[in-house]
Amino acid sequence: MTGGLVTTAETRISTELWAVLARYRWRIAFAVALLLVAKLATVAVPLLLKRIIDAFPPDAMPTRLPVYLLAGYAVLRFSSTLFNELRDLLFVRVTLAAVTAYARKTFAHLHALGPRFHARRKLGSLLPDIDRGTSGIAFLLGVGLFTIVPTLVEIGLVLAIMLSRYEASFAAIILLTFLVYTGFTLVFTARRVLYQRRVNKLDSHAKGQLADSLINYDTVKAFTIEAHEAGRFASIMDDWRAAGAGNARALFTLHVGQSAVIALGVAAIMLLAGQAVLQRRMSVGDLVLVNAYALQVCLPLNALGFVYREARDAWVNAERLFELLRERPEIQDAPNAPPLRAGPGEIVFDHVSFHYEPGRPVLADLCLRIAPGTTLAVVGRSGSGKSTLARLLLRYYDPASGRILVDGQDIRTVASHSLRAAIGVVPQDTALFNDTIGNNVAYGRIGSTRSEVVAACRAAHLHELIAALPHKYDTQVGERGVNISGGEKQRIAIARAILKDPPILVFDEATSALDADSEHAINQELDRLSRNRTTLIIAHRLSTIVNADAIVVMERGRIVEHGTHAELLRHHGVYARLWLLQQRMDKDMAR
Repeated sequence: MTGGLVTTAETRISTELWAVLARYRWRIAFAVALLLVAKLATVAVPLLLKRIIDAFPPDAMPTRLPVYLLAGYAVLRFSSTLFNELRDLLFVRVTLAAVTAYARKTFAHLHALGPRFHARRKLGSLLPDIDRGTSGIAFLLGVGLFTIVPTLVEIGLVLAIMLSRYEASFAAIILLTFLVYTGFTLVFTARRVLYQRRVNKLDSHAKGQLADSLINYDTVKAFTIEAHEAGRFASIMDDWRAAGAGNARALFTLHVGQSAVIALGVAAIMLLAGQAVLQRRMSVGDLVLVNAYALQVCLPLNALGFVYREARDAWVNAERLFELLRERPEIQDAPNAPPLRAGPGEIVFDHVSFHYEPGRPVLADLCLRIAPGTTLAVVGRSGSGKSTLARLLLRYYDPASGRILVDGQDIRTVASHSLRAAIGVVPQDTALFNDTIGNNVAYGRIGSTRSEVVAACRAAHLHELIAALPHKYDTQVGERGVNISGGEKQRIAIARAILKDPPILVFDEATSALDADSEHAINQELDRLSRNRTTLIIAHRLSTIVNADAIVVMERGRIVEHGTHAELLRHHGVYARLWLLQQRMDKDMAR
């Protein structure tokens, strides 16, 4: 069963690789032609060498030097190398184009996959899989193709010459050596593949653990668990070392066995040729020719074994990449989905139910309308489903039932990129690229000018902070923005939204990392930014939403209260209790 699965996977990979190669068929045909010419020159070298040796009589001094034969020998040697190099130069563009295409395809595919995939993957494990996969494809297209084919061509030509010029026993020994070598290599390489898969898996696991631990450096230091993390990593590396040792033993057995088969084959050929020379059935030149051809077959045969072994490793490495490419995005646009038509910005959640995991509903038959140009705030305890509304609106997930409409259009029927282009998001946890502050802000609208970036930062009350830095807008924020504060990160997120200037805004705890003074200043800017835009605010601090046109209170995925700030206070319900609780907490903190 396992063998069948491997064969199916390899067939699928081969089909995809050949589809890539088909685009360069004329370049490949020319490269193969150069390959054949190079092999013809290589096979002709021993024939010419025999004639040179036979031109020198063994019993007398030579009367003249075979200049043309010697010159021809040098030309053939050079031609073999020249045509091989030209072939490699011609084909390298095919290999590089294929690797580039797969790298770009993988990059785009990873961005197309949904949040569930990215929630369960480990970046440190994913990157080695991609790196090994693209390297495997490069090997299969380049070294694998242009070593296996020429070796088989060379063996075929040598066998043809040996059969036409000498006893069939020489060709029989070469053929038998080839068959035994091939059988041995196939059997023992198949066993070694199991070790290679385990080594790759443990290598990815180790790199994933390393990256995860370093990403959470602050947590490791804060809880003083450096020794624990080192122990976990050491345990993985011990398993990797054991698997690598098993792989090395399997490789040792394979190498020694291959060398033994070749040594026996060459010894048998030379014994047979030596006996023929003694019996005057062959000349010394014939002995040299047979020896050259025996080595010419056996050495490439050894290379063929190496390439087959490495090709199997390349298959194993490429498997994970192709498995990754076969991951289906959870959210896919309908074929020829139209872009979202611009409208006033009405948002409707129509009987929406949703769950991240079966049996654990997050939203239950939720109905909600945000009128065009108004601000609606959503409050509630943690786990009530507030942030899920934003994720569904952005179509990171699709509802289990019901639908979401933007200006009367079901968001499942329009192109996702046009939907997200119409929405500006200020998240609670702002993600920054390891780049400059200016470039991070400019990410809000690709192609924006520096003056536009500065204007957005002024509006977000960020410009004064940036201007005080030594490198100003060219200041590096570091990995995940470690060089700046949480409040500065959120100001960058707000500046991005201002720069994007979308018709719909989503604020997900947008001021949670700000101090009271900064929060007041930013809230004024957010109020200005929200004016005449449809705005969804997901809030924890109720003081930030008192001016919202409407407030929704959620519990366990359902709306339990709906109204303005004043109306909800008069109702003396959940919202009023939350308001009183936060007022008391603020007073206690002020003391």
